[in-house]
Amino acid sequence: MKKILYFFIFLSTILVGAQNSDLSRDSIAKYTRQDFAQMKEQLGITIPNRPGPSGNPTDPNAANTDENKVGFYSLPDPLVTSNGTPVATEKAWWNIRRPEIVAQFEEEMYGHVPENIPDISWTIVSEKDTTAGPYPVMETLLIGKVDNSNHPNIEVNIELLIGLPKIIEKAVPLVTRFGFITWPFGHPPKEPSSYLLSSYEPLWKQQLISQHWGYAILVPTSVQADHGAGLTSGIIGLTNKGKHRSPQDWGVLRAWVWGAERAMDYYETNPKIDASKIGIEGTSRYGKAALVTMAFDPRFSLGFIGSSGAGGASLLRRNFGEMVENLASSGEYHWFAGNFIKYASTLTVNDLPVDAHELIALCAPRPVFISVGSPLIEGNWVDGKGMFLAGLHATPVYTLLGKKGMESEEYPVIGQALTSGEVAFRQHAGGHSTGPNWSTWIAWAHKYWKDK
Repeated sequence: MKKILYFFIFLSTILVGAQNSDLSRDSIAKYTRQDFAQMKEQLGITIPNRPGPSGNPTDPNAANTDENKVGFYSLPDPLVTSNGTPVATEKAWWNIRRPEIVAQFEEEMYGHVPENIPDISWTIVSEKDTTAGPYPVMETLLIGKVDNSNHPNIEVNIELLIGLPKIIEKAVPLVTRFGFITWPFGHPPKEPSSYLLSSYEPLWKQQLISQHWGYAILVPTSVQADHGAGLTSGIIGLTNKGKHRSPQDWGVLRAWVWGAERAMDYYETNPKIDASKIGIEGTSRYGKAALVTMAFDPRFSLGFIGSSGAGGASLLRRNFGEMVENLASSGEYHWFAGNFIKYASTLTVNDLPVDAHELIALCAPRPVFISVGSPLIEGNWVDGKGMFLAGLHATPVYTLLGKKGMESEEYPVIGQALTSGEVAFRQHAGGHSTGPNWSTWIAWAHKYWKDK
């Protein structure tokens, strides 16, 4: 009876949403423009942003997809401090250079996490027996309610679905995906669109459960909305009590990472989960979030970074596919700190003190698998070679820390897996998805998630 009631609530919400969808989109666009303008005013930027290239290859301003037109660029050296001192020891990396790179990413790109974030309490909403292929699974839906007593007008309820093998003899490894939860699962939806999109590639669950590993899906939009209009709500708005951000404050990507960190807190309390063997996975913008999670929280032991592109694993200084001007536009600025807008207006990407290879380097010595699809199907917007090169340029840090890093300096052909090192790479023959790379990732992960 309860599920029937939720179905009618869901259906009526969809119908109302369909009638008001244009109005909602217009409102989001309006308030996003206002917030973007307000941030530029805070930064003292009075000139228009430089426009980014188009992702449509037939447009006159199409993004570059020709390797012959990639210009010269110079990357900051992850093993040289800002004052020019070479980093030659592990101690110097951990005590000097790594904190320096973290501070640069926080100040100029992803933003600072505030110190006044309220506590969160996890509640099990429902549990059910199900299957992943032939394998029996216990799925648990949790809601992480953030204490909003200091600002009751804003509620944050984080949605987390955990699937574990039905029979568990000891704590199991688990992979957390940034994604969506299939509705219904015991509670009515607030944002129907997130429930209409079922968890794509259902075989990923089956592949994990077959290894006697678990899976989890964290709904990032339950932490923070994916648009500029939402920056005065969600966890960012709650900590700011509904006010606009300051230029150095965290953006949406870092807020999603904070949600993953709170999920990790929960894993550490669950005796069925081996919190020392937690992977993080995502595709596209969620791939960016997965990489930032690996970089900023050392508790995550493995990364599976899917088609993350610019703002994720792809080198920003390489003029191929999406560019900084796209990221710092009114359509994507909300992912980042307000300070990042400078690099598409008064400054350029060459003024940015960091690049993607250093984000990957922050994950060292923990293993990271970089995944991308075929340019013939996925397109070139995410710049697969730019992600490969970022992994290659992160390798010296892995080497310093006694790990292998990327195994080859030569860009591999489609389907060839570079998996002998702690920075792995594979370009599969499919589209904008990690799906075709799951089996390769699992085989690679077994090297690190061996039984103790």
